[in-house]
Amino acid sequence: MITKDNILTYAYKGLAGLIYLIIGKKDKIRDLFFEEDIFKDVKRNTTRLEEASNAVQELEKNPYRYKYKKPNGKLATGTFDAYNAEQVKTFLTNEGYEITEVQEIKKGTLNADIMLTSPIKVGELSFALVQVSTYLRAGISLIESFRLLAKQSQKPIVKKIYNMVVYDLLAGESLSEAMAKQPKVFPKLLTNMVKSAELTGDLPTILDDMANYYEEIDKTKKELKSAMTYPTIVFVMAIAVIVFVLNYIVPQYVDMFSSWGSNLPGITVMTINFSNFVRTNLIEMLIIIILILLLYMFWFKKVTQFKALMQYIYLKIPVVKKIIMYSEVSMFAKTFASLLNHGVFITDSMDVLIKVSDNEIYKRIIVNTVRNLNRGGKISEAFKDSPYIPLVAYEMIVTGEATGKLGTMMEKVASYYDNLYHNATKQIKSLVEPAMIVMLTVVVGIIIISIVVPMFDLYQTIGTV
Repeated sequence: MITKDNILTYAYKGLAGLIYLIIGKKDKIRDLFFEEDIFKDVKRNTTRLEEASNAVQELEKNPYRYKYKKPNGKLATGTFDAYNAEQVKTFLTNEGYEITEVQEIKKGTLNADIMLTSPIKVGELSFALVQVSTYLRAGISLIESFRLLAKQSQKPIVKKIYNMVVYDLLAGESLSEAMAKQPKVFPKLLTNMVKSAELTGDLPTILDDMANYYEEIDKTKKELKSAMTYPTIVFVMAIAVIVFVLNYIVPQYVDMFSSWGSNLPGITVMTINFSNFVRTNLIEMLIIIILILLLYMFWFKKVTQFKALMQYIYLKIPVVKKIIMYSEVSMFAKTFASLLNHGVFITDSMDVLIKVSDNEIYKRIIVNTVRNLNRGGKISEAFKDSPYIPLVAYEMIVTGEATGKLGTMMEKVASYYDNLYHNATKQIKSLVEPAMIVMLTVVVGIIIISIVVPMFDLYQTIGTV
C-alpha cells in the first residue's frame, strides 16, 4: 500500500543514492541502504527480551493525579500509576503522604510526565546506583533503599519514578521487573544486568559496576561536549562579526568610493557585491539556514537511510572518523565485557548492544554478528576486514575467543580505545580552535584589504598630482 510515509522514504532513498552517485561510491549504495529483512533475525531475538520484560505488565496500570498536604499545610499535586485509585491512596498514605484527593487521568489528557523521555540523566542514574549499592551493603533492604532515593529527590517526576519502583517491589516483583516497567528511565542493559545479578545473588557488585559504566559514559559525553563548545562559540562569533562588518561597516565606504569615480580593484568590487547581497537577503538566508538545520535534525532522527548516509559520510572525515570509531568500539567492548563477565547469554547481549549503539553502520555489524552466532560461527568473523573495526581490536577479539577469555579481552579493548577516544577529542579541539581563528582572520583581512587598497590608490594619485 502506497502511503505518504512510503513516498517520503523513497524520496530520501533517491536523494541518498544520488549523493552516492555524485561522490562515485556506487558500490556502497547497496551496503548503506539496509533492506528491512536484514533485521528480521534481530527483531525475533529482541522480541523474546521484550516479551520477558513485558510479561509483568499483563494488567495495564492507569495514571492518577493526586493532591496532598505538605508539612507546612500547603496543597501540592503529583501523579502516580497504579491499577486503581484505592491502591494509589493506600500506597502513598503508607509512604507518609497526607492524601486529600485521587483522580484518574483520562486517556488523551495532556500529561507532562508522559512527554519526558529521559527524566534521569546518565550522571544522576550512576549516582543513584551507587547509593542503592551502599544502602544494600549497609544492611538496608532494597525497598527501603528506593524509599530513601524518593525522599531525597527534589524533582517530582524523579520522586515518582522511585516511588513506582517501591510500589512494584511491595507487590512482590523483582527489581529487574520493576525497572522493565519504566523502559524510558532504566536502560535495557541495566535491566538485564540486574536480572543476572538477581540469579547470582550479588546485586551490590553489579550496581557498582553499572554505576562505573554509566559514569564513564557521562564523562565521555561531557568531554566531547566541552571539546566542541569553545570552537562552536568561536564559529558563531566569527559569523556574527563578518555579518556585522558586511552589513554596517562596508556600506559606509561604498558612497565614498562612488564619489571618487575611479575604477575600483576587483577585490573591492567583490566585497561590495557580497555586502549588498547579504544586506538584501539576510532574513531569507537566516530562514533557509534554520530550515536546513531543522530538516537535517528531523531526517536524521526519523529517516534511517538518511541517518546511515550521514554517518557514513562522517566516517570518511579523517579526525571525525577516529572519534566515532574509537567511541563505538569502546562502547561496544565495554558493554559486551560487562554482559559476558556477569553471565548474560551472548545472543541476548547482542540484542542489548543494538539498542546501545545509535550508529546504523555499527548496528549492521552487530546484526551480522548475531547471524554468525546463530549459524554457529564466531564473533570475530563479522569484524574481519571491516573498515570500521580497527585491526588491533579485531586481533584482540580473536585472541580472546581462542583463549576463552573474551570478556577480559573486551575490557582491555574498551580501555585502550577509550584512551584513544579521549586523545582524539583533545586533538580535534586543538585543530578546530586555530582553524576557526584563521578563518575569521582571513575573511576579516580580505574585507580590510578591499577597503584599504582603493584608499591607498587614491592617496598615491593625490601625491602624484
